[in-house]
Amino acid sequence: MKYKVSIDVSVVFELLGSFMIYVTRKWTDNLDIGTHLITDMDTRLPQEFRTELGKAYNWPFLDYDVLYALAILREQDTDITSFIDWIGNTAPDDLYPRLLPYMPSLTMEHLVRVKTDYPPLLRLWYEYYFADIEPELEPLICEDAQEKSVLLLKMEPEGLIEYATGGVILDDIPVDSILLFPGVHFRPINTYCFYDNILLIQYPVDIPEENEDDPPVVLLRMTEALADPERLRLLRYVANEPKTVNDIATNLNQPYDTLMHHLLILRAAGLLRSHVNAGDQTERFSLRPDGAAELQMFFESYLRLS
Repeated sequence: MKYKVSIDVSVVFELLGSFMIYVTRKWTDNLDIGTHLITDMDTRLPQEFRTELGKAYNWPFLDYDVLYALAILREQDTDITSFIDWIGNTAPDDLYPRLLPYMPSLTMEHLVRVKTDYPPLLRLWYEYYFADIEPELEPLICEDAQEKSVLLLKMEPEGLIEYATGGVILDDIPVDSILLFPGVHFRPINTYCFYDNILLIQYPVDIPEENEDDPPVVLLRMTEALADPERLRLLRYVANEPKTVNDIATNLNQPYDTLMHHLLILRAAGLLRSHVNAGDQTERFSLRPDGAAELQMFFESYLRLS
């Protein structure tokens, strides 16, 4: 299936991602920055602000679909303060019809709660955390988005999706449009928002090493992923055709939790493809052929052999 692919980039997305990680405390064990971010901000934030942010811990996760949809609808080049003010100051009757094409089941009550509850918390998060790192992150994600925009003119859309995400294959997902945007806080994983007829995918961007003598993070992920015999067996098993998690668990005699741990590490290293099928909602995995070539490239580059 052919998708219309476009690239978006904004520090607004990055603000929302970092806020979501801290407030929900999800995925932290699987993120490069996750545990450090939680520990660091728990130490730095005054108790009264931690209490305020903590209110959102049990709020519906669907709230973030609303916030990301609002980020899509923002005016281009909107800065963070203007974006937060726009959410808080715009009448629900103006926002609601713009959101409905993305989220037909969204209620006015839900929208009103999001636009009332989140702007004060996002302002706190921006002031006490994000404003300090924004100057460093903005050029990084803008440069990567520019690179992907150039590649979009040269590659098939499905190829760019797989390349940017490190191995996501969309098997007949019932949407016409895919919107990709780069992010740093969620590295090395992808995140998704499924809207009506559009899929929003965050793909990870690595921060360059401060010391050029240090091995690149992507090379470390690959070599660490391949250091485990069970993960090597897993790669061999899925080399010829995509396999479901149940297939892998049964044939390799792996407990589910252990298997998911291995799959996540291999996916984060760019060594596995993840096949998402809208028909039966069963995710399948296969070997990512470009992974071996990239391992060799990064290895030779670090050793200065090429």
